[in-house]
Amino acid sequence: MGNLRNYIKPIIIWFMLAIISSLLINESNCCNLFEGSWVVDVHSPIYDSSVCPFIREQFDCQKNGRPDKFYLKYKWQPNGCDLTRFDAREFLRKYTGKKIIFVGDSLSLNQWQSLTCILHAANPTAKYTFVEHKPIYHFEFPEYKLSIDMEWHQFLVDIDQQKEGRVLKLDSIKGGDAWKAYDLLIFDSWHWWFYKPPEQPWDVMELGGKIFKDMDRTQAFQIAMKTWANWVEYQVDHSKTKVAYQGISASHYHGSDFGKPGAQGCSGEMTPVSGSTSPTTPSPGRDIIHNIFATMKNPPLFLDISLLTQLRPDAHPKAYTGPQHTGTDCTHWCLAGVPDYWNLLLFASI
Repeated sequence: MGNLRNYIKPIIIWFMLAIISSLLINESNCCNLFEGSWVVDVHSPIYDSSVCPFIREQFDCQKNGRPDKFYLKYKWQPNGCDLTRFDAREFLRKYTGKKIIFVGDSLSLNQWQSLTCILHAANPTAKYTFVEHKPIYHFEFPEYKLSIDMEWHQFLVDIDQQKEGRVLKLDSIKGGDAWKAYDLLIFDSWHWWFYKPPEQPWDVMELGGKIFKDMDRTQAFQIAMKTWANWVEYQVDHSKTKVAYQGISASHYHGSDFGKPGAQGCSGEMTPVSGSTSPTTPSPGRDIIHNIFATMKNPPLFLDISLLTQLRPDAHPKAYTGPQHTGTDCTHWCLAGVPDYWNLLLFASI
C-alpha cells in the first residue's frame, strides 16, 4: 500500500500542475478577435454571391465582371485563437422571434446585405420577404419570425427641415425612438461627416440652440457620437436589447503606398497586406469612439474592424460596381467578402 501511495501522490501533483498550467496558458493567450491577419482559406467564401437573388448590384463584383477570385480565398485569423464559421442553424435558433436593425450609411448596408445573403444561402428553400424602400431596407424569415432591417441614418443624430434649410442637430436624436423596438442594434457612422456640397445632405448645423454654418467635422462627429452614446446609455433597455457599433471601415483611395508617387488606389491591389500590421494609422474616429465608450456604464460592443479592413485594399469593388455606378469604389466591399467576417465577429462577440 505504501508503494501505491508513492505512485499516486506524484500523479495527483502532476495532474493538478497540468490543470494550473492549462489555465495559465489560456489566460496568457487571451484572444482579441480584432487583432490578426488574413490567411489563405480553401473553404472560403462563406457563400456564392450568385445564389443570393437580392444582392445589390453595387456589391456583386463577380456579376459585374471582376476577372479574379483571389480576394474570395482568404479568412480572418485572429491572433491566439480561431474564428468559427458562421452557424446559420444556431443563429436562427437563437434569434427566432427577434428583431435586428442596422443603422447607418452604405457601409452599414454592406454588412446588412452580407448577413441576409449568408442566411439565405444557408436556408435556400426558406420563404423570405425582401423590401428595399430607402431609408428602410427589410428582410424577414416568416418561418422564424425573424426580421433584419437596415435604416439609412448616416449621422445617427437628427436632420430637420427648418427656415435655415436642412439642419443637422448635433445634440438631438429623436429618431432613436423607433429603434427601441429591436432586440439587437448595430450602428455605423463616420464617412458622411466629411462630405462637402453638393453631396453634403445638410445646410447648417445646430448645437445648444445656436446655428453654425460649419465647424471642424471631426469635432462635430465627436459631439454627435456623445449625443448618441447618451441615448444608448439612458434610452435603451439593456436587459432586453444588445447594442453594437460597427467601427471604422478603411478606404483605400491612396493605395497601400499611401499617396506615394504612382499609387493607384485600390485598383491595382490583388492581395491583402501580409502580416498583422497595417502600413497606415487608424482613422481618428476609432479613438474617438474608444474614448466615449470608456466613459459609459453600458458601452456598446465595439466591432473594431479598422485593422482587418486596412489590410484588405484588394477586396473593394474597384471598377466592378455595375453600369449604374461610375468611378472606382475603394470604400465599399465586394460580396461575398470582408463584411461577412464583420458578421462572424459580431456574433462570436455577443
